[in-house]
Amino acid sequence: MKTEIIDHKNFYYPPGGILIWILISVELLTFGMALIALVFMSKEDPELFHQSRLLLNASFGATNTIFLLTSGFFMATTVHLFKKGNFDKASVYLNLTMLGGVLFLILKSFEYYHKIENGYLIDHNTFFTFYWLLTGFHVIHVLVGLVILIIFKFTLKKLETEDLEAGAAFWHMCDLIWLLLFPVIYLIL
Repeated sequence: MKTEIIDHKNFYYPPGGILIWILISVELLTFGMALIALVFMSKEDPELFHQSRLLLNASFGATNTIFLLTSGFFMATTVHLFKKGNFDKASVYLNLTMLGGVLFLILKSFEYYHKIENGYLIDHNTFFTFYWLLTGFHVIHVLVGLVILIIFKFTLKKLETEDLEAGAAFWHMCDLIWLLLFPVIYLIL
């Protein structure tokens, strides 16, 4: 691991580097616009959106929120331990981070299976079009995040701090996006 002096208080060097924060900003903007479109469309047919939302399992959504938030805590702990040079403990917390992501995907897959089994596909109605696109796009982000974390797992002792911070920022973005999706899709409409 190289030792370099980085001014973390410099605006142009946020944790993980400026490029990851540009990516995160674009992703949040994209999800934000889609959520605004969802809310706008729900005003066109509020009964359809309300009845469709009732077909979702809010307990699954809440459990997935817990999985991702806990996983995010473990990721922050991983970065903290890594910066202290405690690679063995960092590796344990990185495994726990990945476990949270895998549990999220397992429960989401179970939820998707039931939606497909009951015929609530992407073309069922406007609500389910948004549901599948937004949650599916989020699942892709979680999968990409897990791939990044798996790579980190096998290269942990060789990683630069900036790389781990960038991966952590991406993982936390997945948490944040879910924190926006869960209440709007599962609770509000």
